[in-house]
Amino acid sequence: MTIRDATPGDKELVLELVQEFEAELPPLPYREDTPEEDWLRIEQRIREGIVLLAEEHGRAVGFADAEFEQGRVVVVDLYVREEARRRGIATDLLAGVADAARAHGLTHMELKVESRNVDAIRFYERLGFEEGGKVLRIALDTLRSGERDAAASSTGAVHAQTDDADAVQKVVDQFLPRLARHSAAVVKRGRAWTAVRVEPFSRDVLRKLGVELSYRFGVSLALTLEEDAVVRFVLHDQGRMVDEYLSFPEYYGPLPPGDALALRANPTVVARLTGAEPARVRAVARTAQTLGELPPAAELYGQIAELLGLQP
Repeated sequence: MTIRDATPGDKELVLELVQEFEAELPPLPYREDTPEEDWLRIEQRIREGIVLLAEEHGRAVGFADAEFEQGRVVVVDLYVREEARRRGIATDLLAGVADAARAHGLTHMELKVESRNVDAIRFYERLGFEEGGKVLRIALDTLRSGERDAAASSTGAVHAQTDDADAVQKVVDQFLPRLARHSAAVVKRGRAWTAVRVEPFSRDVLRKLGVELSYRFGVSLALTLEEDAVVRFVLHDQGRMVDEYLSFPEYYGPLPPGDALALRANPTVVARLTGAEPARVRAVARTAQTLGELPPAAELYGQIAELLGLQP
């Protein structure tokens, strides 16, 4: 495997990799760049930043591109084709970017990653990346002052499928300081699940903690009541998110039809991993296009907790 600098003559090859990369990501809720617009920015990075290609036997298997900024290099894209993954190629591409950054006198590396790209987040965290901020997104049509009650509260917990509360506590003690340094957790054992509540409430922290608990105990489920308005659960199996449910999928803004459908509960998966009856999952964990079509959110939260055998 070799890594080399890309050149303007690699346009078709680089764009082919970019299109494969974008096809694997969840679609954004707004228009994305065309290939020609992508290329204008990549060509500028070839001139002013760094664009690297990884090749095996004359075939490109991955790429990375980054921009040099004040004091840091910002990685824009990092992609390795599926058949070439888990062989250290992504790490080598990042090392190449780091070498170029050091040559420019830079000291740090930054990147953005979509919150649903759990595998990528875990890869970067293993390399030592730490969260330095959040990218928040909202549809302009929902950005209205006073649209939601400022006093609305959120609550919830992540549940590990085990009654070994001591083992859960050890995982929480190990990972929570890395996820949220100033947060505290309460661990409570149930009959089939052990619940972890985090204060202050953070859906993002619960989701990430659910990944770690799932790696250790097999199945985890984060159940949340958000803004006293919508109910969400995120189900992980062996560290991979296998289902996500949101009672009103477009509560936080318009979604492409495919994304809205993806936020319906999957009764087969939920039943297999939690023991709930599929028919009851369909009947209770429903989605709607308006809040008025569903029971009050706190009531629905309790119904779903009971359905899944959780402590609400």
